[in-house]
Amino acid sequence: MNYVEVEEAIGLPGLRLVLSAGVPGPWGESAKYILHVKRIPYTAVRQVAGTESEALRRWTGQSNAPIAIYGNEAPRSGWAEILALAERLAPEPTLVPADPELRVRMFGLASEICSERGFGWERRLMLLTALGTGNDVTRTLARRYGFGEAAVAAAPGRTAEILLLLSKQLRAQRALGSPYFVGDRLSGVDLYWAAFALMVEPLGDEQCKLHPRLRESYALRDPAVRAAADEILLEHRDFIYRTHLTLPLDF
Repeated sequence: MNYVEVEEAIGLPGLRLVLSAGVPGPWGESAKYILHVKRIPYTAVRQVAGTESEALRRWTGQSNAPIAIYGNEAPRSGWAEILALAERLAPEPTLVPADPELRVRMFGLASEICSERGFGWERRLMLLTALGTGNDVTRTLARRYGFGEAAVAAAPGRTAEILLLLSKQLRAQRALGSPYFVGDRLSGVDLYWAAFALMVEPLGDEQCKLHPRLRESYALRDPAVRAAADEILLEHRDFIYRTHLTLPLDF
């Protein structure tokens, strides 16, 4: 992916999206997928995962990613905020169901994947356990995710609980004849899961080039948690990439 540096991005018009360069961070990848589906152009801005950027903090008030900055509007870093911005910039195709019950279900499932104490958060704690916290990058991430004895101990159980919830929803949808998480069309939660599913099993090296140690840490090895990862979850990921996205990943 072609990136510009923070200092250059500040003066550019339109939508800028701060991303962790060189790694397929699921929060950043899902933001990219939303913009891809909606065909919203953007400028990718370089951030280095697990580091502090004073220039980025001065501009946006923080130094992590993703962050979406549209024109002179306030920066948006939350997954729901970025989705809301994309819906405003390109109302069609919508990724938020019009039906209120489906909308609530979609946002609830997405929160279980993306929010604090969600799937990505808990898997990040498990990843840090595998990688260790012996360097500046992993120590920074450990601070951001509340790495500690109690949090690490709770992460596998919470992860398994969420995987079972997601599998149950997809199984119920399949029984109704739908391949999507809610309703009968693509929504935001489908894209979020496609991005976050690499924390169950990364795509192959020809589709997602990862450092071997990072690939090993991303894969779900805990036997009890892996047992909760119904095969339908990766089938859904593959369907979304095949039908709505492109490969190989570009990060």
